[in-house]
Parts: sequence; structure tokens; C-alpha cells
Amino acid sequence: MDKEIDLPLTAIINYDLTRKQILSLYEDMVLGRNFEDMCAQMYYRGKMFGFVHLYNGQEAVSTGVIKVLDKNDYVCSTYRDHVHALSKGVPAKHIMAELFGKETGCSKGRGGSMHIFSAQHNFLGGFAFIAEGIPVATGAAFQSIYRKQVLNSKEKIQVTAAFFGDGTSNNGQFFECLNMAVLWKLPIIFVVENNQWAIGMAHHRSTSRPEIYKKAEVFGMPGIEVDGMDVLAIKKVTEKAVHRARSGEGPTLIEALTYRFRGHSLADPDELRANTEKEAWISRDPIVRLGNYIIENDIDGQKALTEIDLKVKQNIRDAINFALSSSEPSVSDLKKYLFVD
Repeated sequence: MDKEIDLPLTAIINYDLTRKQILSLYEDMVLGRNFEDMCAQMYYRGKMFGFVHLYNGQEAVSTGVIKVLDKNDYVCSTYRDHVHALSKGVPAKHIMAELFGKETGCSKGRGGSMHIFSAQHNFLGGFAFIAEGIPVATGAAFQSIYRKQVLNSKEKIQVTAAFFGDGTSNNGQFFECLNMAVLWKLPIIFVVENNQWAIGMAHHRSTSRPEIYKKAEVFGMPGIEVDGMDVLAIKKVTEKAVHRARSGEGPTLIEALTYRFRGHSLADPDELRANTEKEAWISRDPIVRLGNYIIENDIDGQKALTEIDLKVKQNIRDAINFALSSSEPSVSDLKKYLFVD
């Protein structure tokens, strides 16, 4: 099957990308990183409760995949879902309010960190159990093809991107949904964010075939391995997968090799991973790599990157103020949203 991994950024830009598009990718990644850093601060200050899983280090995957999708396409996430929602267009203030358990949150304060949801943005939600979201994403892809083939919709086929981690790839639902997706030629992209660790289990110790992208071959599906620390490489392979899905050719499995810079959750002291391993991956920080590429290739200068950083930080400050000033859900509404009115 296809394999694209660890190509230098200069080798990836062989198609037209405008300055505005590249800076937009950079800004989206910076937003994700700053949002997660602020979440860590707020968690340790007691403003957030429960489990909070941060996405630091994996921003290139979210940005590279989701920014290729159209507004009407679907995204289905995991418990590490804040940045996916940001990339899909859910406002930072509504996600932050949700993390604070406020009524103004995107899930009305009922979901919290692991259940970010927005019908308005076709963000199908974060799911707390591994593989739990894959059947939901498969269902979304099925309705897309059903609208087209049975209901004769004149709109172009909506594509679904299903995100999950390497630990999910040994789960039965993963294989079942890959099989169904190929049988029905569903417009879905299965995105494996292989950050090398499933909580405290190293990926290579948990599977007899560590190359997850090769598992697609069993079902007759294209499988692609890509450098998950290179947003431009991810964007390139995603564009091909989206075109394939929207053209009615069926699903694609993308394995993005990436790394989470923090522990599994904010309650994890992260003592199992070797410092040398962490340092090696951090040296390939996707935000730093794109920033260097922008400057070295005269796409723009440090001033533009600094302006983006300042803009993002103000956005995060506004999100915090919005969350702090928002009201708590009313006790009288305890059972609200459990059932459809």
C-alpha cells in the first residue's frame, strides 16, 4: 500500500498553497497548543474537574486533516477532543465554557472535556471509550451515501473523518467498521493518531503488526502512513483521501505517526516514557517546523508569526473570561437534554 513518511517540508509543497493558507494552518496549530496549555493552568487551579487529556504535540494531525474538510463534512473524535473541535470551527470560548461546566458550553456544561459536541459545526462529539466513536462516524458516512444514492440529494457527498488512537487499532469495532466501510464504499477517512502510547502501553508491545496502515490492506482499502509532525504532509494525503471519498470510491485509512508531549491525562505523572524518547519527538515540534519553513522560504517573517501568537493569546484570554463569567447550569434543568423534547 501507499506509504508517505517523514518527508521534509520542502518536499511536500509541490502544489499551490497561498501565503494566507499556510499562515492559516500555522494559526490553527498555535490556537490548539495555547488552548491546551491554558487548560493545564485552569485544571491545576481547580477550574476544571475530572479527566482532561491534552493534545500537545499532535496539532499537525488535527489541522492537516480537518482544514481540508468542508463546513458540512463531519468529524468524530475521542476523549482527546478539544483541538479537533477548534479545528472544526467550534469557538474557543464555547469549548472553554464546557470545560468549566458552564451553561454556555458547547454541550451546555453536561459533557465536559471528553464529550465536546457541536451540531452546528457537524462535530459529532468526543467519546470516552476507545473505538466508541468509530461506529458513530461510520453511521454518519452511511447517511451521507444514503442521501446521495437513495434520496437523490443534489449536494456533494459529505465526508466523515474519524479520529482515534493506536490503542484502538486492536479493537473489534475498528475491524468491523473498516469492513462495512469498504463493502458500502462509505465516504469516510479513518485517521489513526499513532502517538506511540496507549496510556502506559507502548504501541510496539501491544500488537503483532505495529504498522497500523497495513491493516487496511486486508479489507481492500488504501492505507497510508504519514509523518504526523508535518502538517503539510498530512494535508496532502488527506486531500487525496477526501477526493476519493467524495468521488464515491470509498474509505481510506491514514496512520499519522505523532507524539503527545504531555502525559496521558493531567493526572498522569508521565514517568513511564524515557526522557530521550520525549526529547527526540519534541525536537520535531510541528508548530516550530512550520514556523521555520515559513521564514526560511520567505513566505512571511517573524513579525507575522508573532502577530498570530498575540492574536491567539487574546482569543484564549477572551475564552477564559467568557467561561468565568458564564452561569452554571440550573439544578432545575438536571434532567434536561436526556431525551428529545
